[in-house]
Amino acid sequence: MSTYQPNFNATNEILMLTATILEKLHACSPHLAFNPDSPKLRRDTLAKTIQGSLAIEANTLTLDQVTALVDGKHIAGPRKDVLEVKNAINAYHELYAKDLFNVQDLLSAHATLMHGLTEEPGSFRTGSVGVMREQQVILVAPPASLVPHLVADLLAWVKDAEYPMLIKSSIFHYEFEYIHPFADGNGRMGRLWQTLLLSTWNSLFSYLAVEEIVKYRQQQYYEAINSSTMQNNTAPFVTFMLQAIDEALGGLSPGKMQVSPYVEKLLAAMGTQTLSAQERMQAMGLSNRPSFMRVYLHPALEMGCVEMTLPDKPNSRLQKYRARR
Repeated sequence: MSTYQPNFNATNEILMLTATILEKLHACSPHLAFNPDSPKLRRDTLAKTIQGSLAIEANTLTLDQVTALVDGKHIAGPRKDVLEVKNAINAYHELYAKDLFNVQDLLSAHATLMHGLTEEPGSFRTGSVGVMREQQVILVAPPASLVPHLVADLLAWVKDAEYPMLIKSSIFHYEFEYIHPFADGNGRMGRLWQTLLLSTWNSLFSYLAVEEIVKYRQQQYYEAINSSTMQNNTAPFVTFMLQAIDEALGGLSPGKMQVSPYVEKLLAAMGTQTLSAQERMQAMGLSNRPSFMRVYLHPALEMGCVEMTLPDKPNSRLQKYRARR
């Protein structure tokens, strides 16, 4: 049982934001046939998430450059910035195999994220640290000797606390930044671990680039951290994060994500049959294969509405397709 007790006083705005987000999640779910193997959606979200989180840390790579790195391509750019992105890609790829309440898994994620960027990747800091902004000290973190215990206790609190995950993941994010457990990489680790907490709770968050919203509201992000510290109350930061999540969810509204008429036609024709592309075309009275693949089949695969019988061999002559159950 955790002895960690964050100071949090819920406000009407926090309660209203939580209710609004839950309603949006409920509204989106029936309209979105998410497939964890959907390549384009997953790639785009990962690129936006990484570019947003690292831009806050002064990384200069554009979204197009980050997307190219996610695709395994080589780009020209500052060595440190490229390494930061490659590390983040590896960290996010490994993320969902982590135990979200395990200290060693958190340290392992930091080791991946900060490989080659700090002298102590995967290790808690051993010295004192403060956070300065515009030549002003805004945070003096707890002594290094307390860090292992504080982090373990915070993770135990998140596991046991009865707050909704939307709220307690945001409280975790603030408290993690307050503890400042690492010599470097605390901001990107806090954002990464909140993503893990939310995505484990609701898989829709695997496709939600909240970090992109935080990037555009970076000054407010730091002001919310500072306000929570000055007030000894996590509510200002929780409010900010809920606002960012609510804004990010706007991109997943059912009106924006409904399937096209062509995909609807394909799904209606498929039923429970498992057929090759050619067989499916014949059954639908279509003859132009490139058009069928581009307009009907590929969009359905990317949305996760349709799945391959041989996903590891997408170009196999034996490949067939069926509606995802």
